[in-house]
Amino acid sequence: MISNQNKKLAQWAMEYAQKNGCQGVRISVYSGSNTSIDLRNNKTDKLQQAAENGMSLNLFVDGRYGTFSTNRLVKKELEGFIKQAIDSTRYLAKDEARTLPDAARYYKGDKPDLNLMDNKFDGVNPDLKMSLANDISNEAMGKDERIISVDSSYSDNEYSSYRITSNGFEGDQNGTSFALSVSVSMRGEGEARPSSYWYESALFLDDLKTTGIGQKALERVLQKLGQKKVASGKYTMIVDQLNSSQLLRPIIDAMSGGSLQQKNSFLLDKVGQKIGNDLFTLTDEPHRKKAPGARYFDFEGVATQPTNVIENGTLNMYLIDTYIANKMKIEPTISSLSIPVLKPGNKNLEQLIADIDKGILVTGFNGGNSNSTTGDFSYGIEGFLIENGKRTQPISEMNVTGNMLALWSSLAAIGNDPRPNSSWQIPSLVFEGVDFSGL
Repeated sequence: MISNQNKKLAQWAMEYAQKNGCQGVRISVYSGSNTSIDLRNNKTDKLQQAAENGMSLNLFVDGRYGTFSTNRLVKKELEGFIKQAIDSTRYLAKDEARTLPDAARYYKGDKPDLNLMDNKFDGVNPDLKMSLANDISNEAMGKDERIISVDSSYSDNEYSSYRITSNGFEGDQNGTSFALSVSVSMRGEGEARPSSYWYESALFLDDLKTTGIGQKALERVLQKLGQKKVASGKYTMIVDQLNSSQLLRPIIDAMSGGSLQQKNSFLLDKVGQKIGNDLFTLTDEPHRKKAPGARYFDFEGVATQPTNVIENGTLNMYLIDTYIANKMKIEPTISSLSIPVLKPGNKNLEQLIADIDKGILVTGFNGGNSNSTTGDFSYGIEGFLIENGKRTQPISEMNVTGNMLALWSSLAAIGNDPRPNSSWQIPSLVFEGVDFSGL
């Protein structure tokens, strides 16, 4: 948590900057600490602990805008730092679009705690952290003679910030997170060296799943043995919940103000139009308690609200912060989504697979890209051939190609299985008639 002393320092810094020529000021003070422990074959490969604290300043000076930061939180030193920052900003080119938000849009601080902070964070024993990383590694170590390596890791993070602006915003954000992961590499056929991983994470240590992670990673890599290409053609594509966000991300990116302002978006002039079929409904639910990504305000201090982003395939909004709104002379919305939630169906991944006569299950994307201007995409994939409702041949070294607007128009089913530990609540997805290239 940010101390009252540092909050008062931020308030002083804001007033000092105004007295020395700033027409607008945004001050943030922040602190954080993290630990990461990496093991390879049960031997410590890396152990890292870090802590930071600092102040960032956004200065609006005579139609110019500058951003500065320092970790020297001493009033006497900050006096010189702020004066130099203001002088430096005056050398920058004018940009009248750089303003603070309308104060009416700020979060007013009248909501209950989102419960994102584990108050036991500082008391977690280092021996426990190492033990957790060892235990999940042991779930895979020595279980198969073809195993080359088992990498396991424990990580945690704590952050706090306090933000204040010269036109009336004041707010805190705090949170913690804990994570465990395992990656297993094996000898396959010939020169093949398949690998796979699994991870679990939680905001509170008591909620972190600490068993079955190494076992799951081993199961996933064993399923990859014998991977090969299958015939090119159009297939029904299923993307599991670990990878489904990959196909939504280009849509979200194309909604962003920066892409739109640069006319580098395939969703330009698409608000109010269909960009997918009726199954495609996306909401933003920023006020979920004890959920990754939850927040009451964005980086500008603008209040977040539950929002229908895409409804039955129709795009309802863009992501427009104050700067882009001023540049484009349009109304602002919000700078980014907090917790994107794709409206789920009523089947899990295995039930979706059982409905498919012939298709490809994608369990990993290996490179490729999506063109932000046209929406055309090409991704390398790995996964499984599906025949008569069952996984058969493991596959790799194939590509999936298409266009994002056409893809989301071919959405055939949505699972009920988003990962609870992700801020993107995107279940498994099924698309019809997707082009795959292989043999």
